[in-house]
Amino acid sequence: MILVTRHCFYMLTIELIYEARERIQSFIHRTPVLTSRAFNETTGFQVFFKCENLQRAGAFKFRGATNKIRSLSDEERRRGVVAFSSGNHAQAVALAAREAGTRAVVVMPSDAPQSKVSATKGYGAEVVLFDRQREDREAIALKIAERERLVVVSPFDDFLVMAGQGTCALELLEEVPDLDSIVTPCSGGGLFAGASTAAKAINPEIRCFAVEPESADDTRQSFIKGERVSIPPPPTIADGLRMQTPGALTFPVTQRNAEDVFTVSDEEIIATLKFILFRMKILVEPSGVAGAAAILFKKIPENVKRVGVVLSGGNIDPEMLAKLLIRSNDNANAKVIE
Repeated sequence: MILVTRHCFYMLTIELIYEARERIQSFIHRTPVLTSRAFNETTGFQVFFKCENLQRAGAFKFRGATNKIRSLSDEERRRGVVAFSSGNHAQAVALAAREAGTRAVVVMPSDAPQSKVSATKGYGAEVVLFDRQREDREAIALKIAERERLVVVSPFDDFLVMAGQGTCALELLEEVPDLDSIVTPCSGGGLFAGASTAAKAINPEIRCFAVEPESADDTRQSFIKGERVSIPPPPTIADGLRMQTPGALTFPVTQRNAEDVFTVSDEEIIATLKFILFRMKILVEPSGVAGAAAILFKKIPENVKRVGVVLSGGNIDPEMLAKLLIRSNDNANAKVIE
């Protein structure tokens, strides 16, 4: 099967993450780390935001996609790559492939945000749409890979992809070395796996927390049960966090590194998006604020003091943003915003 290449035999180590940084640093942005007095006063924590919403292609995904594609052999690059994604990984693969001079085919759900579909096509990728309620995106991608001899670029379940994502934590801890915890959104688990592995290698005592939507809590259920759990297609507004089961490669890393896995409601996500937009003047998509929402709504332990959180993406349809900004808040959320 085309999916099984020499890259599957890597292991996720700090050395692999440092190698990824050397490989990708001339292609990615070193995104800023920002603070907010209003956020700190509201939460009682000192919070440091790693702004991957300002990354190229609009999300941290560009790190992993670039590392994977730049690791391919000349023969693999001549054939091209195939990926599957609801949006951010799609755009990242499309841009990374274009810059590497290789072909990209991306399998995307038919209900993906139109802005993400358009951006993926704009970067030069061929987009294949599927129905997420009736079809399996990975199975479609594997068929294309086998038929056209393409290399699969997984959105998370690949050690080279995880290593690329982990470089954002290297940068964060270089700028703020005395963090006592790190929080990331979690979908398939690639960002958390990479970031937590980097963080634990630098500071074994650092506390690592993953966050996902309440209605997309496959990782939390799996974490509690001790094995991977599958859930039906989740209805959350956080389109980038709609996974149904954690990755086979990422989940053992989550089990090893996570102190806990938290969930946040869609209303908490919306309230956090609005807070960051109006107080910090930063646009972050719903999926990208999940980690910040866990802090804003006091899901993390009270004895945490200095927290690094990844704002993982900034790609959002204007129409969706408008709907979220006028969506009614419950009383608890209104208190946070006022």
